[in-house]
Amino acid sequence: MNIHTKTIELYADGPNLNEINKNFGIKIDGYTFNPSLFKKNGAKDYINYCKQILEECTSKPVSFEVFSDDEKGMIKQAEILSNLGKNIYVKIPITYTNGQSTSKVIQNLVDQNIKLNITAIFVMEQIQDIIKIVKNSEAILSIFAGRIYDCGFDAKKELTTMNKFIKDNSNCKSLWASTRMAYDYINAKEIETNIITMQTSHIEKLKMLGTDLKKYSLDTVKQFYQDAKSSNFKI
Repeated sequence: MNIHTKTIELYADGPNLNEINKNFGIKIDGYTFNPSLFKKNGAKDYINYCKQILEECTSKPVSFEVFSDDEKGMIKQAEILSNLGKNIYVKIPITYTNGQSTSKVIQNLVDQNIKLNITAIFVMEQIQDIIKIVKNSEAILSIFAGRIYDCGFDAKKELTTMNKFIKDNSNCKSLWASTRMAYDYINAKEIETNIITMQTSHIEKLKMLGTDLKKYSLDTVKQFYQDAKSSNFKI
């Protein structure tokens, strides 16, 4: 399976500093981060860690997220993050923690021509709520496909509808977020999602797409055998 003939952009989700610019055997088109990924990577100073990332990535799109939970605070944080570089997309959650829409924040930032990545989108109504605000921008709309699957819904079906709506009503790009497996790359491509963001563990597995299954079966049997032998197990 030739993954190098790409019709979808591939972003690395939350790589550590040593993984940025690593050769994964497939072109990485951008990077996405959030506070949880910063915490996982051991970041202590939010802005300083952003700057360290930008030292490694000077031109590809990089998404950094605000974490304030009020309108004024979000706007201020977004302005600070945006000023860190021309390649910055500021991630704005689709709602505050009380469930209320962040549409006023989004409108303010669109008016300032700040590039946005609207994140934590799960349902069509959330897109419909903001589409008139972002339609003439090039905002990224991040739909959490993996978490939709976690809840027992067919994310591929849901994103098919969302992708069409976004394409028909705006200049925005759709993004398949929270991947759960390498095959999500194929799923996202088949329904014409613009971008997929994947953690490096899943990007590493993309080279396995198209692997002969009988050979992989044999490799698996050998792995179990070698692990048992090296552990000196006895029955």
